[in-house]
Amino acid sequence: MKCLPLLALALSTLCFPQTPDDSQPAFSNVMNAQYPRIHADGSVTFRIAAPGAQKVQLQPGGADSGLGKGPYDMVRDDKGAWTVTIPPAVPGFHYYWFLVDGFAANDPGSETYFGYGKETSAVEVPERSVVPEKGADYYEPKDVPHGEVRLRVYHSKVTGQWRQAYVYTPPGYDGSRTRYPVLYLQHGAGENATGWTKQGRANLILDNLIAAGKAVPMIVVMETGYAVKPGAAPAPTAGGRGGPPNAIEEVVISDLIPMIDGTYRTAADRAHRAMAGLSMGGAQTLQITLTHLEQFAWIGSFSAPIRNFDAKASYNGVFADAAGFNKKVRLLWIGAGTAEEGMHQGAQGMHVALDQAGIKNIFFESAGTAHEWQTWRRDLNDFAPRLFRD
Repeated sequence: MKCLPLLALALSTLCFPQTPDDSQPAFSNVMNAQYPRIHADGSVTFRIAAPGAQKVQLQPGGADSGLGKGPYDMVRDDKGAWTVTIPPAVPGFHYYWFLVDGFAANDPGSETYFGYGKETSAVEVPERSVVPEKGADYYEPKDVPHGEVRLRVYHSKVTGQWRQAYVYTPPGYDGSRTRYPVLYLQHGAGENATGWTKQGRANLILDNLIAAGKAVPMIVVMETGYAVKPGAAPAPTAGGRGGPPNAIEEVVISDLIPMIDGTYRTAADRAHRAMAGLSMGGAQTLQITLTHLEQFAWIGSFSAPIRNFDAKASYNGVFADAAGFNKKVRLLWIGAGTAEEGMHQGAQGMHVALDQAGIKNIFFESAGTAHEWQTWRRDLNDFAPRLFRD
């Protein structure tokens, strides 16, 4: 049995000198780590020390990752360090890991993020360095007033367990008496409630929009999208498939909304309540909001798995009365990346069917991005300014 030299692996990214080229350490690296490195053209160099390994590969997360499909074979130098430079990546946040003699290992030089049902390495490729477009820094920290992300622990009557939600409060919340509208924002399969702030930078996006006067100050609630009633074991799988029925709808309606309205200064009515989510969270959003229109007036679906959408039959015929629906729902927003073929086709098909049924809706396309966080950052940046407007 071969043993990977763990100390060398752990120290690998601290031992390489900065290279005299156009590259810089990624923002997502741990302190002082020199790799991964982002080049001016968007290509990325990865490096790891594994002198005892026979073969090392870089594996991007997901078949449609912005890093390419992979796996990429890495080249070993005479000191046991393995390196590969991949072609220019799609700007944004991308999961990855190393295959060390077939064993999946995180990069000790990278921060980890909860994805694929576990802590996973990721690299941030700056958008502005690759696509120097105006406003491409919308998810970067700026010298503007900042809100806070708070952790709220509460007990769920539905599950009989303690749960926790992350709550963004806008700048000035503590010093005011204002009651704020609320956006409930859900993550995707294999991720959890930390996703929208760690991977998605939702708090920074809202800070910047609010500071620019483009979005109404709002509270944003982010909960984990899995819930199991007592006795309904085992829990759902990381990918959102299998296991007992997910009770997240009941948790949102019976536990989460009452807890938020009872804890924070909210405008506690449907006209000031929105919900949106990405991928699995987008599907959950459509199910929950369209079943409970008495609770929500603003709806956003980001890259939801929509197939064979029928406006007359879907969601118990909620779209049958177009005039009534349009009067009740202030915004129905549908988005997808142009490079996530299946999700884009489903979203576009739903948009066309709703138009034909006379249902007002917005369809947004994120150009060139796949089923990844850059798509959903752009989605939120377009969706949030539309909320809670007269």
